[in-house]
Amino acid sequence: MSTQEIPEENLPTEQATAHGAVKVADDPFADPGLPPHKPRIQDIDERAAKRSERAIAFMFTLSMLATIGFIASYVIFPVDEIVYIWPFGRVSALNFALGWTLGLALFFIGAGAVHWARTLMSDVEVADERHPMEASPEVKAKVMADFAAGAAESGFGRRKLVRNTLFGALALVPLSGVVLLRDMGPLPEKKLRSTMWAKGKLLINMNTNEPLRPEDVAVGSLTFAKPEGLEEHDHHFQTEIAKAALMIVRIQPEDIKDKRELEWSHEGIVAFSKICTHVGCPISLYEQQTHHVLCPCHQSTFDLSDGARVIFGPAGHALPQLRIGVNDKGFLEAHGDFEEPVGPAFWERG
Repeated sequence: MSTQEIPEENLPTEQATAHGAVKVADDPFADPGLPPHKPRIQDIDERAAKRSERAIAFMFTLSMLATIGFIASYVIFPVDEIVYIWPFGRVSALNFALGWTLGLALFFIGAGAVHWARTLMSDVEVADERHPMEASPEVKAKVMADFAAGAAESGFGRRKLVRNTLFGALALVPLSGVVLLRDMGPLPEKKLRSTMWAKGKLLINMNTNEPLRPEDVAVGSLTFAKPEGLEEHDHHFQTEIAKAALMIVRIQPEDIKDKRELEWSHEGIVAFSKICTHVGCPISLYEQQTHHVLCPCHQSTFDLSDGARVIFGPAGHALPQLRIGVNDKGFLEAHGDFEEPVGPAFWERG
């Protein structure tokens, strides 16, 4: 018969072993209880507690300084500056500074909080009985009382240096996220409203890197051009060509339907922005019979014989046209910049 089938009152009170009889405990599964509490040095020595308080405040202060360094890095380091740092090699100075400063800001908040909990907050273990999921008013009152007691034991109200530096660190860290919003788009400037095109700038063939003459553009052909003075080895080439890229086609003047387009052309040669007004993809597909150009990304289609208006696809507005003419040397030149921003609409465009 198993011991599980023996009535509790008939269980033996002693158990025979090789060393003699051993008394059986009344309840072998009794709660052993908590070990005796050992006070920390900070609990009995106020000078040690003050040292811990200063150490915690120092960590929170370092966190504040690191956050300020994070924000300052955005101002100090150019986005394209590359530096050599051993052992990492060649890295972005801005990314390196941002990563270290933000990491230190978060680390010192965490380290300060851990040191606070381990040295100054109460470490007395408290056992509490389990209670139903829905707390009774008495339990709620007890929880609030325990919370108040815990807050008092943490020294949060009494140790003002720790509290104030913690508030400072926590208040400054979110500013890092505010600064990061800068990367969501350009700052309120006019960089997207203008390009390198200006009055008198020659149209340079992107393939030959030579100025274009009217006789270089045949009817039905598609030519890509850039503004004079913009070279591929320039530091800002990609930024500027993304706004100034031009496509040039020659249409019979009688086939041009839009009056302004005809006035801004030269002998049927028209110049439009190459940048699609949907999401900024480069347009490169031209159908000479219909004078339509197609964006390969999302199939927006523009009619170059009718002011480059949208006839199909998700693009929101027509391609901007550049007014052109011929200088006294017979080269095609711009008569100014685009009269409207090129590419897709942006949030500050009004």
